[in-house]
Amino acid sequence: MVRRTTSKLLVAGLAVTALSGCATVTKDGRTAWPETRSKAFIPDRTQTQTLLAALPAPDRPVAVAVYGFADQTGQFKPSETGQTLSRAVSQGGASILVKALQDAGNRQWFTIVERESLKNLLNERQIIREMRERYLGEQGVNPQALPALLFAGVILEGGIVGYDTNTVTGGAGAAFLGIGGHTEYRQDTVTVYLRAVSVRTGEVLTTVTASKTIASQAIGANAFRFVGFKDLLQAELGYTTNEPDQVALQQAIEKAVYSMVLEGAELNLWKFSNPEAGAPLLSAYREERDGRIDAAKMAEALRNAPPMAPQKIKRTAANDAEDTALGRRTEGRASN
Repeated sequence: MVRRTTSKLLVAGLAVTALSGCATVTKDGRTAWPETRSKAFIPDRTQTQTLLAALPAPDRPVAVAVYGFADQTGQFKPSETGQTLSRAVSQGGASILVKALQDAGNRQWFTIVERESLKNLLNERQIIREMRERYLGEQGVNPQALPALLFAGVILEGGIVGYDTNTVTGGAGAAFLGIGGHTEYRQDTVTVYLRAVSVRTGEVLTTVTASKTIASQAIGANAFRFVGFKDLLQAELGYTTNEPDQVALQQAIEKAVYSMVLEGAELNLWKFSNPEAGAPLLSAYREERDGRIDAAKMAEALRNAPPMAPQKIKRTAANDAEDTALGRRTEGRASN
């Protein structure tokens, strides 16, 4: 009887040890399960958001318009049970793009004008005109109460062009005396294209692309063994992590905006107010684009960038009237 009890305890201890591998080990050596939050929270900043915020200020902001950033893949979310009508990627690409443009240089790089819901904006302005005409007797538009809309010099277009599933799959497992564990992983890839188009000439000024992998991993452990003549020990535990598709799409779009800023600076479409601050970023971007640098070197280039003096950029009517798609820079580049 003592021997049987000892065998049960030994097997149970091995099972608990195997199952605990599914949990997370903290820095102090304690085992902790994945944390869940009962209240709404603000997501942590992504690595690409940090890159955008670290961009040095431009010599002047660029007025841009986003009419849409659609899902052009046409793919539905993969399902093992059958057809599903859920899309594989988020349909809110334009909203993510607008947020990424605002994050560039901490709102210093772009002046964004509303175009995706332009019909709603125009309807609301028409209501204001009618109300002022009815109750104030105005016969014409009062520029003090309802000034003209801002116009954009550059239109940003593109979309989500690729969502490849199961680009990498694999797994491993082992068992001994009915006690074992296994792990499986899968990788998807989302790809976006972004281009800047001059309103004045219709020329495609620059086009960039960015991709982001989406990782999924499953870890499990199980125990199945007779510890006695009629005593069966059976235990199973698993843990699965899936990187959110929306976060991966957000990072891909943010990387595309970051690349577009540096690509445009390289093509002299716009420039940094402090060229010395942007020089190491441009150098690191060229090497990354050509496949000669990794992310660690990119982060090192950001740290080594010289500090910039505080600068407050104001946009005036003169800036708006000055060349509608960076016309002077575009014409100068074309003549050269």
